[in-house]
Amino acid sequence: MIEFVEGKVEEISPTHVVLNANGIGYHIHITLPTFERIQGKTQLRLLTHLAIKEDSHTLYGFYEREERNVYLNLIAISGIGHATARMVLSSLDHKEFVSAILNANVPLLKSIKGIGPKAAQRMIIELQDKFSKLGEGALVGGGVMGQVQEALDALMALGFARAAAEKALSAVRKNDPDVTGTEELIKKSLKLL
Repeated sequence: MIEFVEGKVEEISPTHVVLNANGIGYHIHITLPTFERIQGKTQLRLLTHLAIKEDSHTLYGFYEREERNVYLNLIAISGIGHATARMVLSSLDHKEFVSAILNANVPLLKSIKGIGPKAAQRMIIELQDKFSKLGEGALVGGGVMGQVQEALDALMALGFARAAAEKALSAVRKNDPDVTGTEELIKKSLKLL
């Protein structure tokens, strides 16, 4: 995976940016909140997600790690593709979206182009537990919950299933709420896995 692309801004629009990174121009699809944050910049670093399909390799870029985390959770839902996830995060910023999921705000989710009642319910069902287990801060902020998200990412990189890793991290936080460091969270979670 390409973690980020950093370079000179060659072209910018509300839907994409072209970054010149060492003579290679990367066409990166972005959300409206990312567009708002990067306007006027000449040098830029975007966190990315590479979507590989049979007929294309597409880069999606995000100014904030939390927005990318929410995006990755969205595309993990059956029936929610990359374009739909980008539309969701262009209609609501990632903090509003997480809040809508945690509060089961179906009308707000249905107001997004391309999201009907079934898709809104599916997003709530699949994401509400994930977001509430990790805490809203894991996806929209830093601090302790940001470290929980880092620990989750590390456990998944080690080959553990997301559900098992989330369960272990949740148990560690419940049994020892004073644990804050990413390394300590990972070590204690590994003992439970």
